[in-house]
Amino acid sequence: MDARVFTEEQEALVLKSWEAMKKNSGELGVKFFNKILEIAPAAKQLFSFLKDSNVPLEENPKLKPHAMAVFVMTCDSAAQLRKAGKVTVRESNLKKLGATHFKAGVAAEHFEVTKLALLETIKEAVPEMWSPEMKNAWEEAHDQLADAIISEMKPSS
Repeated sequence: MDARVFTEEQEALVLKSWEAMKKNSGELGVKFFNKILEIAPAAKQLFSFLKDSNVPLEENPKLKPHAMAVFVMTCDSAAQLRKAGKVTVRESNLKKLGATHFKAGVAAEHFEVTKLALLETIKEAVPEMWSPEMKNAWEEAHDQLADAIISEMKPSS
């Protein structure tokens, strides 16, 4: 299988849009999560802090910090992709991410939902920058991150 390519042009588009979104990452993270749950309401069961909670999403104290962390990690990873030559994640390694997703019952196909939610969130966040090229760049970055997490999705030893 050919290694996936993330071009210089794609990197430039990701960096430019991430720069514009960074300052709103808290709000955008929550938007991203709302979109995930709109597309796939059953996904609520995959988040420990949501599954037994009856408070509305926006009042859940754990949602915003978690959503922001996930959104920032995804965008940071996309921004580093070309420079690092591989998927990198700060704060927590891929093995840990893989194990956490595995334990929560996440399946590979669930990442299609996160991709849709991410693209929608970015499109709404930077409408004036949005283009088919930018969409492709973020799709590629998302898929590389998703593939890296999926390849580590097994029980933690």
